[in-house]
Amino acid sequence: MRPTLLVITMLAAVLYTWGIEHSQYHTFYATAARSMAESWKAFLYGSFDPGNSITLDKLPGFLWPQAISARIFGFHPWALVLPQVLEGVASLLVLHRVVSRWAGVHAALIADAAFLVTPVAVGLFRTAVEDPAFTLCVLLAAEATQRAAVNGRLRPLVIAGVWVGVGFQAKMLEAWAVLPALALVYLVSAPIALRKRLIHLALSAVVMTAVSVSWMLAVTLVPAKDRPYVDGTTNNSAFSMVVGYNFLNRFSSLGISAASTGSVSATQGGGGGRHGQASPSDSGAGGAGGAVGRGAANRRPTGAGGAQGAQNAGGRALGAAAGFGSGAGGRFRAGGGWGGDQNGWSKMFGASLASQTGWLYPMGAFAGVCGLLWRRGKPRTDRLRAGFVLWGTWLATYFLVFSAGSVGGHTYYMGVIAVPLAALTGGGVVLMWRAYRADGPRAWALPGAVAATAAWGAYLAGRFPSFLPWLVPVVGLLGLAAVVMLVLARTVRTASGGRLALVGLVVSLVAMLIAPGFWAAQVLRPSYRDSGMGAVGPSGMSRGHGSVTSAGRRTGRVSWAGGTQRGRAAGADGTRGLGDFGGFAGAGGIGGPGGSSMGGQLTADQRKLLAYTSAHRGSATYVFATASWSGAAPYILATGAHVLPLGGFSGRVPFPSTAQFRQLVDSGKLKYVVLGGAGRGGGGMFGESSGKTADGQITAWVESSCRRIPNAAYGATEQILYQCRPGR
Repeated sequence: MRPTLLVITMLAAVLYTWGIEHSQYHTFYATAARSMAESWKAFLYGSFDPGNSITLDKLPGFLWPQAISARIFGFHPWALVLPQVLEGVASLLVLHRVVSRWAGVHAALIADAAFLVTPVAVGLFRTAVEDPAFTLCVLLAAEATQRAAVNGRLRPLVIAGVWVGVGFQAKMLEAWAVLPALALVYLVSAPIALRKRLIHLALSAVVMTAVSVSWMLAVTLVPAKDRPYVDGTTNNSAFSMVVGYNFLNRFSSLGISAASTGSVSATQGGGGGRHGQASPSDSGAGGAGGAVGRGAANRRPTGAGGAQGAQNAGGRALGAAAGFGSGAGGRFRAGGGWGGDQNGWSKMFGASLASQTGWLYPMGAFAGVCGLLWRRGKPRTDRLRAGFVLWGTWLATYFLVFSAGSVGGHTYYMGVIAVPLAALTGGGVVLMWRAYRADGPRAWALPGAVAATAAWGAYLAGRFPSFLPWLVPVVGLLGLAAVVMLVLARTVRTASGGRLALVGLVVSLVAMLIAPGFWAAQVLRPSYRDSGMGAVGPSGMSRGHGSVTSAGRRTGRVSWAGGTQRGRAAGADGTRGLGDFGGFAGAGGIGGPGGSSMGGQLTADQRKLLAYTSAHRGSATYVFATASWSGAAPYILATGAHVLPLGGFSGRVPFPSTAQFRQLVDSGKLKYVVLGGAGRGGGGMFGESSGKTADGQITAWVESSCRRIPNAAYGATEQILYQCRPGR
């Protein structure tokens, strides 16, 4: 069986790496990775800018491998993607190890094949976001828990706690959602006394908690003056960023105000009322930095229909943030309720998400139910039942979390769903095949599961009628043929019945995996490669629209190796693309000074501005300050320039305060400020800042107290540059 595993692993490596030389940036995260690659202080804190002014609004653990890769290979988009490729191959191998111990090598190979052809898994491990590292960590935690449950040993259970804690550094509190599955399987099946099982779980929980909070505690113990400001907070607290900004504020039903958690509101802005503001990876394009004050905030970009239009279009496409995002009000529908392709409790069955991760829903459901029911009466320590408990609880927990919360276009969230679905498919097929061979009423479970899965696959493929239209009849015919062969082999007793049944099993596997397999293979086609949201293949125009949009058209990220700038034209559904929603929108995009030309390089105007400020800044620490992170990102990405962003990711973080900003000017650390260009604003993702916010007050002070440099002095036309002098 090792040759088969080797082939699957090699295919995974090909799919994960194909075309990564044309990889695209996630602007916000890539900017931080560049800063982290050039400074060990920035590496430790996850600083957004090389000057270590402010951190990410997430824990930096998932970016550490990317920063190390950039240090080794140089700063290239493919160097940022490479760690995710390695994490993907490792995840496949760990999945094989866990399923093989649980249900045998045949089940493991089927699970690997199912995971390999799940589109979201392919897209996920080609995308520089949090979830690849997080997925690998929870898989390693499951593997360690499995070893602990076999003999009731403490050490591997503690190791499982360590892996969950490491996963916390990548995805914060979402990593803890796997705990019910891990705890339940150990509590139910470990062959030791209940009291000892509880003690072991408690000790593992202590270790897990210690590893989880280690970064937050380390940051808290460092004096604020000696470290960057923590983004997403009003009190500069790492705990407020993780627990408040990235968790409690994401659930509107809790009724907890942002102020009470020491964080900025995650529901403000643009009529969107979105609960769970997007983070860099959440927006694909890196989002849009908050517009600031009376200057930048009140301007509208002339390109692509203006900032508000881009904001609304982007908002409809993006939805909510990473972790446990939850929609709330306004144009962004709440996570609760029924309906909506990526909103409401039915979102996991919507075409856009189910087509990426849910082709095997029926088989997973059959496997979970049959596995638990058929193992009733077995000893408490039954290993096979323990596996179904593990994967079934894992799937149910995350399925409910995502159903209750908001996903809003972030397809890569679904990677953690693809893992238990693949495992249940492998274990379930083997379990039902054995029941089929043993005859009796249980023998009909396999044909039923195959029929349901093939029918569901044909239905999903039919939601995209202009994309590979032959898939629907092929899946339907293969499913029908498989069921007919399985039924005939069971009802008609002939000498060739065994061979017919075996052929029926093979055809069944092909019928269930062919559709997702062809979707996953779209990474070989540039037009359908991947979106930056982890999606592969067509994006999801249902039969009612009669058209599809390639994943490549859905990204707002900028193509590096001479590719076209994506997302600028109106999409097939009539909404504008995401390219104008912050990040590298290019000249005329809402980024203003945060725009970038095609190829990820600075525009001519940006080069002129940087050359002028670099030549005239003297001994200043910062080349200049910008009105938003999206204004700073192009300069940091292209040159590693020390540019100071105002207001954090949302544009509402009170850093720097007006007093701190003036102190920077008075001390000579800051001389120039870029507020945007005429008709080019910062375009706040969460609404526009006002003079009431710190960055709004800074903007007002700059406009009234600093000297505007004539555009002719630095030769740029798109930016407004101010020179601030000490003592003003």
